[in-house]
Amino acid sequence: MKRFLLGVGNRLSRDDGVGPFVAQAMDGATGWTAIDCGTSLENISGIITREKPDLLVLVDAAQMDVSPGEVRLLPSTGTDRMLVSTHGLPLPFVLDRLRQHVGRIELIGIQISDVSLGEGLSPDVLVGAKRLVSALCDGTWTEIQRIGTQRPR
Repeated sequence: MKRFLLGVGNRLSRDDGVGPFVAQAMDGATGWTAIDCGTSLENISGIITREKPDLLVLVDAAQMDVSPGEVRLLPSTGTDRMLVSTHGLPLPFVLDRLRQHVGRIELIGIQISDVSLGEGLSPDVLVGAKRLVSALCDGTWTEIQRIGTQRPR
């Protein structure tokens, strides 16, 4: 199975850099091709259309009204309202262009705390990002709660 992870965001806006942080941490992880897209997801579309991955996972900073650092699987529609908007083209536009070249697309959001000007992730977001990297590496990422659903008690 060919799996790609795209980290989207701006490292100069603190927590908005969580996607690129995860991509960098996943670089070299077994079974994954990880790419830091920065703020221009559309610039990677050529690679995706050429490689045709079975699974494409996008990781981005999100405003989901949960605790900072919480990680959620996001729906493929309506997500543009949750993701931090520092990107070149709207996410739905780019995803529509990629869908025909990809087996499955999953969006993962990490709740932000601080997107002020500056580098480095806030402590809670850093912890959440590291948890996500572990889950991606050990295959438990599919157990991440979907936004809008309750965890079983």
